[in-house]
Amino acid sequence: MENQLTYHLLWERICMGDRDAFFDLYKALYYRLVNFGIRVCGNSDLSSQATDHVFTTIWEKRENLARVENVEAYLRTFLKRKLLRLLEREKKIHEALFKAGDEGEWMEMSYEEFIVKVQSDEIVRHKLKNALAKLTFRQKQLIHLKFFEAQSYEQIAEQTNQTIKTAYNTIYDALKVLRKELNNF
Repeated sequence: MENQLTYHLLWERICMGDRDAFFDLYKALYYRLVNFGIRVCGNSDLSSQATDHVFTTIWEKRENLARVENVEAYLRTFLKRKLLRLLEREKKIHEALFKAGDEGEWMEMSYEEFIVKVQSDEIVRHKLKNALAKLTFRQKQLIHLKFFEAQSYEQIAEQTNQTIKTAYNTIYDALKVLRKELNNF
């Protein structure tokens, strides 16, 4: 309880721009937060990096910090969210490396090209998700059967109890919606 009050007072002083209070809070909580981060992600380097980022952000945004009653809990939550974002980013990079295929292809890519590729893939997925949300249930179903299960119009019509012409027209209309939505981005 006494530590909580001390951290709270340091927090208030940090909000007023007190550099000494910042360093005192840093010294008091740094290793506790790093250890907490290690339990969250299992990686000491990532935990240290994220903890440093948390404290850097606190100092940079000190003038706009919200009032906090339990500073340690607040910082743990902040750290946990930061670690989860970093882990998600690492996961996306690993997926992009896996999808890049041949080792030679991605080994020849510059770091900047690689990052652009990862971000482009994310943007395309986001655009496609939003475009698919504009389709009706039936349109989504038929698009899935046609393009993901590679069924013919005859197979689709038989499976969905429609005529071949209706299946064709439904898919055609869905593709028009998708094309329009994807071109709007």
